[in-house]
Amino acid sequence: MLTTFHTLEQLPHVAQELLATFPDDRFFAFFGKMGVGKTTLIKELCLQLGVQDNVCSPTFAIVNSYQAHDGSPVFHFDFYRLKNLEEAYDIGYEEYFYSGEYCFTEWTEKIEELLPERYVRVEITEQNEVRTLTANIIND
Repeated sequence: MLTTFHTLEQLPHVAQELLATFPDDRFFAFFGKMGVGKTTLIKELCLQLGVQDNVCSPTFAIVNSYQAHDGSPVFHFDFYRLKNLEEAYDIGYEEYFYSGEYCFTEWTEKIEELLPERYVRVEITEQNEVRTLTANIIND
C-alpha cells in the first residue's frame, strides 16, 4: 500500500484504507521520524476501531490499552524512552505481541528483533509538507 496525504482531514480515509488493505492483520509497526504523524495516525486507527478512550502516546508508560467497540483490547506502544530490550521483556511484551489483538507500535526500530514473524510495516515520510505512507507485510 502506498498513499500520500497533506492534511489531518485526510487521516480518516488513510486509516480506513490501511485497515481495509490488511483486514486479517493485527500487528502494525510504525516507523518514521519524530513529528511525522505516527501517533496522530494511530489515534485515527483507534477511532476507526471504535475506541472511545483518550488515545495518547504512551511515552512514559510504554504501553496503553484501549477498548474497541466490540470490547476487544487495542494495545498502543511507544518505545522511544526504552533504554534496552530488557525493559520490553519486563513489561511482558510477548503477552501483547502474540495476543491476536490489535497492536500499534511506535519507535519500533528499538525493539525490531522482538517483532512477530508476520506484521505490517508502516513507514511514514515527509517532504515539503506531503506525507507518504508505505505499508507492507513482513513475513520472516
